[in-house]
Amino acid sequence: MQQSKDCHGLGDKNSALKVYIGNRPNFTFALDSNGTCPVIADEMNAIGNACGNGWRKVFNVYAKLMFELPRETFPMQNLHNSWQQYRDNELLRSLSNTALMFSSPITDDIEPTHLSIIMGRTYAKSLILPTSLVWETDAFAIDIEHKLIVCPYFDYRQLSNMKISYLVKLINRVK
Repeated sequence: MQQSKDCHGLGDKNSALKVYIGNRPNFTFALDSNGTCPVIADEMNAIGNACGNGWRKVFNVYAKLMFELPRETFPMQNLHNSWQQYRDNELLRSLSNTALMFSSPITDDIEPTHLSIIMGRTYAKSLILPTSLVWETDAFAIDIEHKLIVCPYFDYRQLSNMKISYLVKLINRVK
């Protein structure tokens, strides 16, 4: 499949949480007017089949992260009994309050309207980020003023369950 050049991300265009990734699947999406493409039924599975297991891992880890966040922060999880149900029925859908962006985050907002998570130290180091970003560990950085967090790539080995819990603590500090 030819990738859509106008699709700048997947999910809810008005999301309160946007995860930024340094690559994009080679896949054609139904376009939204602003370039954010909400995932439709079985599209995540189709992306995994067409583009490889790495994309399944990204979606799985994203769902696990969202499912671990406090319910009052993201109440959509209340509708699902497991992170798998959440992934299959809510994650990156229209009005899901989640997005996976294929573009660089804009960090010059005086009052950011959403939390930005940059996936991967290598990708983060390739971007122009605020000097107020503080590396708390080799893998995690945070900038509370800009509502920005850098974390390991969404892969089971890089962002383990223990590291997901640490990321949740950072998110709670920013929110």
